[in-house]
Amino acid sequence: MWTHRSWQGRLVPHPLPAHERLRAYAGWCNAVEGNTTFYATPSRDTVASWARQTDPDFRFVIKFPKLVTHERRLADVDEPLRAFLDAIEPLGPRAHALWIQMPGSFTPAELPALARFLRRLPGSHRYAVEVRHPAFFTDPRAARLLEGVLATATAEWVPFDTTAFFRSPPTSDAEREAWTRKPRLPLRAVALTDRPIVRYLGRDDPARTIEGWQPWIEVVAGWLCEGRSPTVFIHTPDNAEAPVLARRFHDDVRARVPDLAALPEPAPVEPLTLF
Repeated sequence: MWTHRSWQGRLVPHPLPAHERLRAYAGWCNAVEGNTTFYATPSRDTVASWARQTDPDFRFVIKFPKLVTHERRLADVDEPLRAFLDAIEPLGPRAHALWIQMPGSFTPAELPALARFLRRLPGSHRYAVEVRHPAFFTDPRAARLLEGVLATATAEWVPFDTTAFFRSPPTSDAEREAWTRKPRLPLRAVALTDRPIVRYLGRDDPARTIEGWQPWIEVVAGWLCEGRSPTVFIHTPDNAEAPVLARRFHDDVRARVPDLAALPEPAPVEPLTLF
């Protein structure tokens, strides 16, 4: 996501035409979750516009369509897979990883389907898999089997850390909605490749979000010191301060790893006026 109503005129200029919104977001953060591709494969022209608005080192983590992962569960997907890979081609090096998010009903017994799917994917991309069935986190054998499937394809396991979010009951409408929809899973902080990806969900209270991510500061700093190149996405239920919080997280990591490059400086936003 790179647009949010509460950011308009406060974090990014408003109004902005569609072909400039990603450019404004890229002044705040150097990576984005491509979640819209889950609902529909975009046109090549649309993806080319994304490329024009970002530098070559900007990172897109692009989600496979739900038709592939959720509806057909990785089987009989030749046509939608071909259309998706063709559509995202204009991103070039910006396609940091293609994100295979499986539904919570995807069990360890279905790992052969994931292995077959990964084997057929082109080697020109990197892949990252997110699973949500509890067995992958509580059953050591299931975790080892998944790690083996991913290692064969040099694919990453994407943790979605909701532990801070579920630590206490919700206190806002956005938190109450997220409480019913987000997965409640044990924390996992293991990198399988040189490009780990972390998704973190905090609370609408920024202080509680910052408190909850403290363990990740040391983990991510450690990965950087090992020569890995992690990508971390910071979410809250309302996402009102997500870009600001993402920059705060980056600053906290950079305090421990001074060689980490600074994020870009956002363009100033003119205050809204009546005339």
